[in-house]
Amino acid sequence: VIEHLIQASDVSHTMQHWHVYRRWNEAFFRECYKAHEDGRAEKHPVDFWYQGEIGFFDFYIIPLAKKLKECGVFGKSSDEYLNYAMQNRKEWEERGQEVVAEMLEAIQTGSSHVEDAVGDLAETEPFEEEPV
Repeated sequence: VIEHLIQASDVSHTMQHWHVYRRWNEAFFRECYKAHEDGRAEKHPVDFWYQGEIGFFDFYIIPLAKKLKECGVFGKSSDEYLNYAMQNRKEWEERGQEVVAEMLEAIQTGSSHVEDAVGDLAETEPFEEEPV
């Protein structure tokens, strides 16, 4: 069970709402793009990203979500995680190639869904603890 929890913590964005998955997916895409541009990665992420995500869902994320459901560690939330993983996989299959093109364009034009989301967070009031 602990092994599954550790695995899930690393990829939890894939088992959440589409916009959460998209935000983290773009952040990782940008890291891989920069690694390629800096000569630290042989393959350009555009060449494999779409198909790689489908394989990632089919062979890692969805089986992991099923294992989490079977062990019952998250109770009824396990159904939600599995459903989100399956919905995100379906959405990716339908729109993933378009999303990859959008991410590449965002990098080339200097815009980003990730930066927008971080900017929104930066504009919120900081959390202040109340004295005890």
